[in-house]
Amino acid sequence: MSDSNTTDFTNPSTFILLGIPGLEAAHVWISIPFCTMDAIAVLGNFIILFIVKMEPSLHGPMYYFLCMLSVTDLVLSTSILPKTLSIFWFNSREIDFSACLTQQYLIHCFSVMGYGIFMAMAFDCYVAICDPLRHSNTLTNPMAAKIGLAIVVCEGMLVMPHPLLARRQPYCRPYIIPHTHCEHMAVVKLACADIRISSYYSLFVLFCVLGLDVFFIAVSYTQILRAIFNLPTKDARLKTFGNCGSHLCTILAFYISAISFSLTYWFGENVALHFHVFTAKVYLLVPSMLNPIIYGVKTKQIRGRMFRLVTHKGT
Repeated sequence: MSDSNTTDFTNPSTFILLGIPGLEAAHVWISIPFCTMDAIAVLGNFIILFIVKMEPSLHGPMYYFLCMLSVTDLVLSTSILPKTLSIFWFNSREIDFSACLTQQYLIHCFSVMGYGIFMAMAFDCYVAICDPLRHSNTLTNPMAAKIGLAIVVCEGMLVMPHPLLARRQPYCRPYIIPHTHCEHMAVVKLACADIRISSYYSLFVLFCVLGLDVFFIAVSYTQILRAIFNLPTKDARLKTFGNCGSHLCTILAFYISAISFSLTYWFGENVALHFHVFTAKVYLLVPSMLNPIIYGVKTKQIRGRMFRLVTHKGT
């Protein structure tokens, strides 16, 4: 009995990632849209970072928050896609236990950071529209740096218990994860012990982060919309709303995909497993791809700088 326990209940050296269960024969074809989305995300976010760095007029809090968002998008894209493509293209399904927990931490940590960055951007937009005379004194570059540091430290510490709890669990054979990456609950469900603490903590993080951030963002945009509707002319209302329109579009893209993923995961017991995997990929990749496109199209300063780069290279 003791031999069986030491054999079957232990921390594995590796996990096996199945990819998309039931669609193994189509992995190569499925990799095409995933690879395309990741390429757009990486290229677009690098362009945003480059433009903000090279354009002195963009060296302000709003664009520094945008750079933080681009960095989180780059980390999310690069932390999941290489292993996903190795599964799709080379059938390389093994992942080291420590690498799996590291990937899990990066995914959840930088996803949660995205919520905090959106809240900071909503606050910046609120001050710029509702109290414009104090904006330059309230949100200075040092203040933006402090807010960014607080987001990184707080969200990093909030997510840290996830891999720590997962590392302490004993796991049952077979060490197979029906996913393309080490999603937290997919890993924890392989444990042979009670996982209620991990489940409860995941719900706490979800409601703490999602609930508080959504509340503050909703309050900010309620005040913003009230201030916009109180402007005297239609042109002024449209111009002011356009200044924060890109923020609102990215927030909606992020939260719609996050809520869809959460609802599918927690209440989709009868949903096909491959649909769970697809929603998880959409949640991570689509906002990372859309964010630079939205800001590139809707932000006049970024669009103008990008146009000058293209025309300069063309000449």
